[in-house]
Amino acid sequence: MTVGRNCDDRLRPLVKWVRSGLKRDVLYLVAAGDEPTGQAVKRDLEAHYDERVPPKRFYGALDGLVDTGHLAVETDGVHDRYRLTDGGEAGLTRHVQWVRECVPTE
Repeated sequence: MTVGRNCDDRLRPLVKWVRSGLKRDVLYLVAAGDEPTGQAVKRDLEAHYDERVPPKRFYGALDGLVDTGHLAVETDGVHDRYRLTDGGEAGLTRHVQWVRECVPTE
């Protein structure tokens, strides 16, 4: 496999829908949860990296994913719950496939 061509060609769609690792990681955590709250996603992200994420940065990324149509949000009492949209799920699936092609596991 020629890394430069195959991986770069697959990266272009990813760059169009998620321009930061934070947004990508938020999508992974929402996909792993059962319509998690924003607070739960932030807590899990901080636990994974063992580092605090400033609220303004985190919620900016979360709101950006809602604005671009990758996440849907529903209010549940005082909490907002998030889920992947069909487009968000398709984009995340393409990203996982791209990573598998670019990072050999053998």
